[in-house]
Amino acid sequence: MQTIKQIFRVLSNKYIVAIAFFAVVMLLTDHDNLFEQYKRKTELNELLAKKRYYEQEVEKTRKNLLDLQNNADAIEKYARENYMMKRDNEDVFLFQPETPVKK
Repeated sequence: MQTIKQIFRVLSNKYIVAIAFFAVVMLLTDHDNLFEQYKRKTELNELLAKKRYYEQEVEKTRKNLLDLQNNADAIEKYARENYMMKRDNEDVFLFQPETPVKK
């Protein structure tokens, strides 16, 4: 019975009620509420992952560019793979995957 009176005394304190009400309003209905913060944190993590991916791609491209500027074999390989070039007396066969026919 004593604990119930203590709980009632604490809950009837207008300052504690005001602070609790303010906390609930700020945490759930404010522009920067908990749900928005979670969504923004998730979006930030996705953007950072994309940033890392693109930084890796830029580094690969720089290595390829450096290789193409300094290596004649790399130039030939690039031309063969991307522009379907070939040497004299050489046949090139291109295989493309079949596309399903829509009915």
